[in-house]
Amino acid sequence: MLLTPIELAAFAGAATLLALVPGPDLLFVLTEGMLRGRRAGLVGTLGLCSGLIFHIGAVTFGVAALVQASPAAFAALRYVGAAYLLYLAWKAFSARNAARVNDGGAPAALGGIYRRAILMNVTNPKVAIFFLALLPQFAHPERGKVAVQMLMLGGTFMVCSLLCFAAIAFLADPVGAWLRQSTSREAKLHVTASLIFVALSAKLVLA
Repeated sequence: MLLTPIELAAFAGAATLLALVPGPDLLFVLTEGMLRGRRAGLVGTLGLCSGLIFHIGAVTFGVAALVQASPAAFAALRYVGAAYLLYLAWKAFSARNAARVNDGGAPAALGGIYRRAILMNVTNPKVAIFFLALLPQFAHPERGKVAVQMLMLGGTFMVCSLLCFAAIAFLADPVGAWLRQSTSREAKLHVTASLIFVALSAKLVLA
């Protein structure tokens, strides 16, 4: 057996706690759920988890190790991620005076949210480094192929993240619905979301 049920359960517990730590992904789901409703938050969750496939594959097959070993590559990816967070901040800020039309359920809007979530996750180098540091700790080379074990652990992390972020989307929806009842409250929500993305961008650059 590559990984025992007890080991997977222990990893799932750690992954659940880590998924609930405030960060760009969690805050993205929270803001989308509040600004555009439950469906938008859930689609953002699917996009973020789709982005995790890239990071899991990169760590499993050694790409992340190469990026970590190259300061230039890591810095470039970090700046791309920071620039994209600033773009999301501008999008949120520019929508503060828009008509209160919740288009988060439209297919085109949902597709845009899904793509933004994937890109935001993929361009965050901390996710790749996080997996590079975490997954090998639970792998056992003496039991067989490490790559298979890493994929199992990565899949478990994805499921835990999916459940946690989906719960956040459900909880954000009623709060956002109350805020969207007022033009003033909704505008403040957009400005707050914009400031959050700016802060996350700054944190990514300065880390």
